[in-house]
Amino acid sequence: MTTDTPILEIKGLTMNFGGIRALDNLDLQIRKGEIVALIGPNGAGKTTFFNCLTGIYKPSAGELLLTPPGQTTRRLNGLKPNRVTQQGLARTFQNIRLFPNMTVLENVMIGRHCRTRAKVLGAIFRNKKTVQEEKEIVALAFKILEKIGLADMVNEFAKNLPYGAQRRLEIARALATEPNILLLDEPAAGMNPQETAELDNLITEIRDDGLSILLIEHDMKLVMSLSDHIFVVDYGKKIAEGSPDQIRNNPAVIKAYLGEDV
Repeated sequence: MTTDTPILEIKGLTMNFGGIRALDNLDLQIRKGEIVALIGPNGAGKTTFFNCLTGIYKPSAGELLLTPPGQTTRRLNGLKPNRVTQQGLARTFQNIRLFPNMTVLENVMIGRHCRTRAKVLGAIFRNKKTVQEEKEIVALAFKILEKIGLADMVNEFAKNLPYGAQRRLEIARALATEPNILLLDEPAAGMNPQETAELDNLITEIRDDGLSILLIEHDMKLVMSLSDHIFVVDYGKKIAEGSPDQIRNNPAVIKAYLGEDV
């Protein structure tokens, strides 16, 4: 169920690398319960956008404003990645970044680090509150893995999972942070058609649970089937936005992808 008030609003986002402008005055909004896709040719600035949003890069200009439901607006500019995660943004990466020699369960438990209350002394002396919190983390991680479809692999090392399962594990770890917005960077990359269909269903289920999703993806069939709204960028500039039907036949979008006059 979407609302009219944006949960995330990007205003005039600009990113310069020396004399190169990777992002040029981008505006973008996401509402609660909405799946938004950011698409464009290779080199259009999509991953740079994610890196600015999640604190990996410090934007040259612009405003990054997060308004969680029922809460005041928070400015994300200048926050480090761990603080951005605490504010309610979680992401996956274009190249899978799991802990390969840790189990599936342990990888998801790590996602809870930003929400843990135990301090150093509690971890050392194993007081009652710390032990109880660890039990709660295990229970929550297992519940997420059940939803993701990996509950029967909890004790497997992440490196031993099939490729599609590793992708889902990254999503599970992101969900463990309790985000308001889930950022997915090319989640279908390298997947076969069956794995992509399963991903489509999973993303829809996550949205139905009330999360907002911002998606970077080159699989246009997946984008068109999932998205409520699509933003198109080329050379760091927004060239179009609208519903899947509006984007599908937009001349500027066709030109950006095909590199020819329409």
